[in-house]
Amino acid sequence: MTKYAKILVIDDDSSIRKVLSAALEDEGYVVAMAENGREAIRKSKSYFYNLALIDIRLPDMDGTKLLTEMKDTVPRMVKIIVTGYPGLQNAIDAVNHGADAYVVKPFKMDDLLKTVREHLQEQELARKHSEERIREFVEARVAELERKASK
Repeated sequence: MTKYAKILVIDDDSSIRKVLSAALEDEGYVVAMAENGREAIRKSKSYFYNLALIDIRLPDMDGTKLLTEMKDTVPRMVKIIVTGYPGLQNAIDAVNHGADAYVVKPFKMDDLLKTVREHLQEQELARKHSEERIREFVEARVAELERKASK
C-alpha cells in the first residue's frame, strides 16, 4: 500500500512543487499539488491523501493553521511540515498543531523520501492493527450472538 500512497504537496513555490512531485512519482506515489491552503483543504475534502507535505509559509495562511484545519477534516492523513524558516518556536508550533514530522529546507531528497516512507509505513501498520481489532470484535460478537441464538 505504501508504494501507491497518495500524497498532496502544498507549497506556493511551483519549482519546489514540481521537484517534490517528480521525486515522489519516481518512488511510485500518486501525487497532487496545491499552491495554497484553501486549495489544499478543497482537495483534501474531495479526495483522500495518505500524506501531505506542507510548506509553513503559504500565501493565504500559515502552515500551522492549515495543520489545524486538516487535523479536523482528515485526521488520519500524515502531515509533514517542510520549511525554509527553521526555528524552535516553528517546530513547537508545528507539533502542537498536529504535524507528524518537521523537515528543514534545503533538504536532502533521500532524507525526505525516507521520512515519507517511514510515516507511510507507520500509517499502514496502524491501519492493519485497526482492521485486526475490528475483525476480532466482529468475530467475538458473532460468536456471542450464535451462543444466544442456540439457547
